[in-house]
Amino acid sequence: MNKYTAAVLGGGFCWGFMGFFTRHLAEYGIDSDGAVIVRCGIAAVCFGILILLTDPGQFRVRAKDLWCFIGTGLFSLLFFTVCYFRAISMMSLSTAAILLYTAPTFVMILSAILFHEKITWVKMAAVALAFAGCCLVSGIGTGTSLTAIGLLYGLGAGIGYALYTIFSRFALQRGYSSSTINFYSCLLAAVGAFFLKRPQGLPGLMTASLPAFLWCLGTGVLSCFVPYMLYTYSLTGLENGRASILASVEPVVASLLGVFVYHEKMTLASAAGVLLVLSAILLLNLKPGAAEGAPAR
Repeated sequence: MNKYTAAVLGGGFCWGFMGFFTRHLAEYGIDSDGAVIVRCGIAAVCFGILILLTDPGQFRVRAKDLWCFIGTGLFSLLFFTVCYFRAISMMSLSTAAILLYTAPTFVMILSAILFHEKITWVKMAAVALAFAGCCLVSGIGTGTSLTAIGLLYGLGAGIGYALYTIFSRFALQRGYSSSTINFYSCLLAAVGAFFLKRPQGLPGLMTASLPAFLWCLGTGVLSCFVPYMLYTYSLTGLENGRASILASVEPVVASLLGVFVYHEKMTLASAAGVLLVLSAILLLNLKPGAAEGAPAR
């Protein structure tokens, strides 16, 4: 396993805790829309500090490239997070996660069209294994309650998540660092969420108690700053489709959290789903040199 593969798996693992943190924020009166501001705002501050300490020149963005960051920040991160958090409020963590992980299919198709990435049998087999595994993990088709609006939010999250990989690739090809991409993505997403909802009293809710503040901090750092730093870094050495499939470890983590923390049911089908997702990850790592098609920096 190379460092790029390890990075994307680490990012997926952290993303698996997103629903966990969101549910805890709800206990302190912070709804899904407020959670978007908290998550992306704190992450933006972290990325800003990182740039200041390493290379302040990374704040510079050419006007002609602004569309890349509007894409990652508003059309991807904001749209995806709002959809996913609302999906979480309407269904189980595992069901929301499976709908989110329609994303690798979108990424693979768009990357073939826009970046001429090859759709190989290995990728197709891995997508099939990962998606089938996510379906089994989620329990879809076994009595899981799923409303039409919940389905739309879940699929919207998948499309938004896929667009992050696409717009990030465009930005990387234009010479921007992963820190620059993540800073402006999180900043625009937080600002967009604020104007979308204009939540009242959010600062007070965030600082009402030490536990509330720590949960907010954890949401921003562990479910946004760290995973996006790892995932965007992985795109410097992996193809879009490969990275997106590897991140499918997220619903496995989300499902296991649902079982051990929220006592959601783990069936034999769910266990088989976990094995299928892990098989997809193993399939993509059978050959060394996973960085085929890595972009020029």
